[in-house]
Amino acid sequence: MPGQVLARGVCRHLAGHGFVTVEEFVPDRGLRMDVLALGPKGELWCVECKSSRADYMSDSKWQGYLPYCDRFFWAVDTDFPVELLPEETGLIIADGYDAEILRMGPEDKLAGARRAKQTRRFAQHAARRLMALRDPEARLG
Repeated sequence: MPGQVLARGVCRHLAGHGFVTVEEFVPDRGLRMDVLALGPKGELWCVECKSSRADYMSDSKWQGYLPYCDRFFWAVDTDFPVELLPEETGLIIADGYDAEILRMGPEDKLAGARRAKQTRRFAQHAARRLMALRDPEARLG
């Protein structure tokens, strides 16, 4: 899937800046972030990967992710018409191997209680993924 290829490049790039990432993170019912990144200072960044104009135009949920992150970014490839993307959001150009942050998303710091909850959910999500890789037949609740 093209979006997953972009996500891989984004995750590789962010790892080089001390972030750890999870893909397909659900911050709340009805929402699914393509990438949630946890930074070295506890910051949470959301990255939505869009592979085409149609993919972007069909996304009506992205603003619902803003209350669950400190910064929001779009990740697109070099052929994407970036003029479609809101200027008040971050912009990352990516491919399957790496990425580059062209525009930093504005910071809107999470409240402490929400940050703590999202960080715990991030850890649980990552641990479940690791457990599933280690023991695919295990029952994960």
